[in-house]
This record gives sequence, structure tokens and C-alpha cells, in this order.
Amino acid sequence: EGSPQEGGSPLEGVSPPAEPPRAQPPGDFYLVKWILWKGQRTALVTQSENGPCPLLAIINILLLQWKASWGGSGGDPQIARGGVKLPPQTEVVTAEELMAHLGNCILATQPRDTSEGLQLNFQQNISDTMTVLPKLSTGLDVNVRFTGVSDFEYTPECIVFDLLNIPLYHGWLVDPQSPEQVQAVGKLSYNQLVEKIITCKHASDSRLVSEGLVAEQFLESTASQLTFHGLCELTARAREGELGVFFRNNHFSTMIKHKGHLYLLVTDQGFLQEEGVVWESLHSVDGDSCFCDTDFHLSHPLGKDGATVAPPDPRLQQRQVDQDFMVALSLQQGQDPPSVLSDLELARQLQHEEYQQHHPHP
Repeated sequence: EGSPQEGGSPLEGVSPPAEPPRAQPPGDFYLVKWILWKGQRTALVTQSENGPCPLLAIINILLLQWKASWGGSGGDPQIARGGVKLPPQTEVVTAEELMAHLGNCILATQPRDTSEGLQLNFQQNISDTMTVLPKLSTGLDVNVRFTGVSDFEYTPECIVFDLLNIPLYHGWLVDPQSPEQVQAVGKLSYNQLVEKIITCKHASDSRLVSEGLVAEQFLESTASQLTFHGLCELTARAREGELGVFFRNNHFSTMIKHKGHLYLLVTDQGFLQEEGVVWESLHSVDGDSCFCDTDFHLSHPLGKDGATVAPPDPRLQQRQVDQDFMVALSLQQGQDPPSVLSDLELARQLQHEEYQQHHPHP
């Protein structure tokens, strides 16, 4: 396409046309990203702001489980027995449509057992859930306990996850190798621990003052809300292939365990057109991660000229992730970490193993 001529252009002083709706929809709209997931074209809902939005984490799990009926022919979204049906070309979805779909999915969880007790319990749960639903697009009152990756103070908000059979996890755990912290934190929730710290500061008992300081130091030193022990427990606890919601720093992410490693779904709208960026590895507490495609292969980075650079050997990438995990495990168990190899050394080791495999000793 030609560029405007210099000088005297009739376009001078005219504002550029507004961006199309897809580029920046209003606040309660979400852009839809289509990926090939396990051989099927599957929709994901993205977000423009890095808000808490548990709604998206839950909806995307239902989409990846294909419990959401997003196929069908064109036309307006219709509330159907299987959920909200959207045409395959859908680019934008509203918060109301997502809520309607989620409500349908929850109603579909009605137990087959028709006994009066179960039905009454289900009706009560549905009533509680419908009260909570509006909060899903802004944030939920979730209060972690530091004793286990599935330990939360039970609040009405948790019913949504229970009814949909979606596990809710966190990785903010006390290290059992630190008895002082275990004693100070105990089985308290986050809110209770904050109250304890405030109370202990004004206590006359020196033991309580000391416990309060240890508890405060624990919160300060684990401000990222993911500890080595938590990451190890999370990796061990999550089941292979399981989709769940991971809670950290008031943010809810869709999480999956694939071949023994954890990945978080990338829902940032900035990656809307990047089909090769679907998952982000969760193998380090310091934020060190890498992007992967829908098959969990390392995403191809772009070179300076915009051309795709050949990706590193996926086996090398896996070896690096395994190594990071072993270092974390050793540190958590109070052992000296194993010697860490650079990418080059790992590549050489892999090359040597291949050579040995193809040239066995006589």
C-alpha cells in the first residue's frame, strides 16, 4: 500500500481512524483466542488488564474440558442445555454471556440421586453460588492456610469450585524444615496470621512477641506467595493432566500438570495473535519461566529481523526445567543443591548421551 505524499496531503490534520472494536473492547467485553487443543479448535477467553478475574480461570477450564458448547452455526449466542453457544468465528464475548454460560454449567451439575436430602443440599448450594457469581468478574474472598496447597478457609465463594469439581490450589506454604515458622504460623489462615502479628506486637509475653516477629518475617520473605516447599508440594499434589485454578497474589490462573511439570494458561490479550504462546511454565519461585505452545513445546522466539528462530531442542528445555526443580527440592529439604549445568553443558551432556546410545561399547 502507498504511503501519503509529503506536503499538501488532504489527510493532514485529520485524526487517524479509530481502532476496530477487536483491538480494545469496552470493559465488560473479553476477546476470544482460538487455539488447536488436542486436535480440536478450542476457544480461550483473554483479558486486557492483569486483574484477579477468577471468572476467566474457571471459564477457560470448562472450555479446555470442552464442557462449554462454543460451536454451532452463526447468529446470536443462545442459552442452550450445553451452555452458551457461540459461532466458531466469535471474536468478542461479554461478561453477561460468560456468567450465563457458567450458571448453566452449574445447574447441569444437579445430582442424579433424587433423594430429598441431596436435592435440598443442591438447591442450597445453587442459591449460595448464584449470590457469589457476580463477584467472579472482580475478585473472590479467598483466604489461604499455609499448611497445604489445597488448604483455604472455607467461604461461600469456594462452593463454585466444589460444584464444578475444579480444584483450587496455592503454593504459599510454610517450610516444615523451619520449626520456628511452623510454630509461629500453625494452622492459621492469612487473615488470622495478620491479626496474630498485630496482637503479638503489643503482648507483654516475650515468647509471643518473638512468635509475632517470626510470623511477620515469614510473610515478608514469602511476599511472592510461592515458596520452594509450596512448589514441590503443588507439583506432587496435582494429578497428571488435571486442570485446576492456581491462586497467587490475588490472581487466579488456569493451571495444568503435563508430564510431571506445571504450566499456567497465558490469557494476556497481548498474546491474542500469538498462536505459539498458550502456556507458561511454573517451575521457579522467582518468576523465571518460559512460554510454550499448545503441545507444551517451547515457543519459537522472534529474531531481530522478525524471522522465527529455530527453537532449542525440547529435550534440552525439559532437562533445564528438571534441573531447576531438583535445585528447588534440594534447597527445600535443607540439602546442598546439585551442581547446576549451563545450557551449553546440558546440550553437551545430551549430545554425549546420544553418541553413547548410537555407539555402544563392544
